Amino acid sequence: MLKKYISRADGTLVETENIETGSWISIVNPEEKEIAQILTLLNIEHEFIPDALDEAETPRIERKDHYIWIIIDIPVTVSKQRNALLYDTIPLTIIVTENYFVTITLRENDIIQDFIQKKVQGFYTFKKTRFVLQILYVIATYYLKYLRQINQKTNKIEEELHQSMRNEELYSLLSLSKSLVYFTTSLKANEMVMEKMLRNNYLKMYEDDKEILEDAIIENKQAIEMAHIYSNVLSGMMDAFASVISNNVNIVMKFLTSITIILAVPTMIASFFGMNVVLPLKEYPYAFTGIILFCILLSFIIGLIFTRKRYL
Repeated sequence: MLKKYISRADGTLVETENIETGSWISIVNPEEKEIAQILTLLNIEHEFIPDALDEAETPRIERKDHYIWIIIDIPVTVSKQRNALLYDTIPLTIIVTENYFVTITLRENDIIQDFIQKKVQGFYTFKKTRFVLQILYVIATYYLKYLRQINQKTNKIEEELHQSMRNEELYSLLSLSKSLVYFTTSLKANEMVMEKMLRNNYLKMYEDDKEILEDAIIENKQAIEMAHIYSNVLSGMMDAFASVISNNVNIVMKFLTSITIILAVPTMIASFFGMNVVLPLKEYPYAFTGIILFCILLSFIIGLIFTRKRYL
């Protein structure tokens, strides 16, 4: 899907049919004809397009004769699995030319939508350097946002695990831990790209632009630290609560075993008196009542003993 946007003089963002100078071309999961159209328009090598559509592509920045090529990893929500929202990272490719600004992603995402919906202040499609830096900053803030969501979900699962005897919560923790690994790897790669951009002046930047880039680097570093902390916490929780679940199962089994023993005693006595042989108390008129009361008393005594020993 290929869409064209341009900022007007009053700051409004409008979608256009034709590609104008200063346009932002947003491409999501492009078809072959859209790829061919972009290659012709930008006059770039075809070899870069497969890189842009490769989920495992490493973030990097390159400068060619007439354009700059940036690949950066962005966080995305994937799906719900066992009531846990999963997170992943996908590459966002940015191509900056003299006349156009192009973004290529594999799927729709909140970061691009924030710019389309004008949630980012001071955003203009023709201010290409500022646009790149604003994207980097928004990406860093989304990492922090999703990391906080992961922490909240971890705390919720922790509360459930205290009484749980199932593996479902552990699967949820495993999914969140997997997301943190993706985040950590992508954040480190993004940091290298941003620091390289700051050192080598790939884009012409004014002081305000440098401040935005430095802020993005700081936010990215903070996200890396948070990802490390949450990853360590999750790892410890998974080990601890695997033991908790096993212990909860053992407690239940001990309780059920104790109940079985308590019920087995009167059952055994009743079985003796149910035999078709000569038994004591057969002439006694209150034998049935006495045997029942004796069974209840014996069960009560055994239950009391088990309770004091904390078997129940």
